[in-house]
Amino acid sequence: MRAIVQDSYGPADVLRLGEVDRPRVGDDEVLVQVRAAAVDPGVWIFMVGQPYLVRLASGLRRPRVAVRGRDLAGVVTEVGARVTRFRPGDEVFGTCLRGSYAEFTSTSARRLAHKPANLSFAQAAAAPVSGLTALRAVRDSGAVRPGQRVMVIGASGGVGSQAVQIAKAYGATVTGVCSPARADFVRSLGADDVLDYTREEVDRDGPVYDVIIDTGGDRPLSLMRRALTPRGTLALVGGTYTRGGLLGGYGRQMFGAPLLSVFVGHRLRNVSAVERSEDLDELRELIDSGALTPPVDRCYPLAEAADAIRHLRTGHPAGKIVVTI
Repeated sequence: MRAIVQDSYGPADVLRLGEVDRPRVGDDEVLVQVRAAAVDPGVWIFMVGQPYLVRLASGLRRPRVAVRGRDLAGVVTEVGARVTRFRPGDEVFGTCLRGSYAEFTSTSARRLAHKPANLSFAQAAAAPVSGLTALRAVRDSGAVRPGQRVMVIGASGGVGSQAVQIAKAYGATVTGVCSPARADFVRSLGADDVLDYTREEVDRDGPVYDVIIDTGGDRPLSLMRRALTPRGTLALVGGTYTRGGLLGGYGRQMFGAPLLSVFVGHRLRNVSAVERSEDLDELRELIDSGALTPPVDRCYPLAEAADAIRHLRTGHPAGKIVVTI
């Protein structure tokens, strides 16, 4: 089958379209014919192998998993002996660990859910990693409640665009932080107010936000705390993934925030997505209700997956970038 593979760490030039064996299916797994697979910062991180700490999981000298991609949407073609939730022909969305930039991939049934009927495969592929991260930021780390004021930094990105919509569904008043070019897009997601980060900082209005969701920025913790109410919550999603070094831009959330939390009244929380079918089902309910529509910036064919990843880093997309197969 065709797949986007890499033999060494490096920029997008290391990716190539090649032929690999179709994966086998274990007893608790599902084989999916992939129709679409999204691009997210994790794809870039595991492609370049930076920050270097990720190589403990991905392979010290070269990637253990040659095929890139995590998000997927497609059609079930085979199920393992112990799988009862899915059957061949089902349309599904979710994640995999063996690479989704391929014609087929296998994944645990626990990482899949039935695809929302009102979404295209491209839209469905945009939901899992970013949507699950946004859901955990709003529901778990932020514990957002009706009537609260929520700020989403990076509101036009993959996670931020879905966090805005989920926070609104939870009854919050939402301010989105983005560039002026993306202001109308963020308002279309339901944001009540938009802050232009090229002209104003997040503490513009003083300590008024109950929850701030920072999707991969590098602002100082002290600056964001000035925008929080005395018992407010800061939910940190990712880091500045384009930096090199051992930790890249993740030191702030791995060390700075947990240490500072011991001494201040604010709740400083690290957000990480747990990819499981129960949360995918909750995303599907939000999508079916009309509260959430995963936005797609643009689609690239499989052979142009390297260009899709380049666009993630340089194109400032509005929503997700998707590879179609």
